Amino acid sequence: MPRAKAIVIGFWTVTALFCLQMGFTAYAQLRLPPVAEMFTHLGFPDYFRVELSWAKLLGVVLLLAPVPARLKEWAYAGFAITLGSALIAHLSVGDGSEVWSWAVAAGVLWGLSYFFWRRLQATPASARPRGEHVLSGAGPAAEMNSPGAPHPGRA
Repeated sequence: MPRAKAIVIGFWTVTALFCLQMGFTAYAQLRLPPVAEMFTHLGFPDYFRVELSWAKLLGVVLLLAPVPARLKEWAYAGFAITLGSALIAHLSVGDGSEVWSWAVAAGVLWGLSYFFWRRLQATPASARPRGEHVLSGAGPAAEMNSPGAPHPGRA
């Protein structure tokens, strides 16, 4: 299997798993009373739980949709802050590993997804499998938004 195809498969595999995890936690935060109680246990107001859930769902859409690279970067940054904050919050109230290990596991998926996405950004178009564009947009014009791409106004 060509290297570029392996990177694409790796990206979509870990990104799908990560997005399923984030989508499920967003649903659970909105709909399951025990999860809502955990937010109270951590000292967060109820409105924060709702805001965080909708932000997670937006981030999932941005990671899966063909959007400009800058939006994907913001989604990855938001998830990094969310997962790091979740870990800190659980550790600060003395929760055991059975509670905070979910944040760590999601963080590993996040890191792998970001790693593969950055590798795809660095893969020349000629080396990508046929029909694959940089996962920052829907086509060649969107590739101009990817980090490191030549910009017409820059030397």
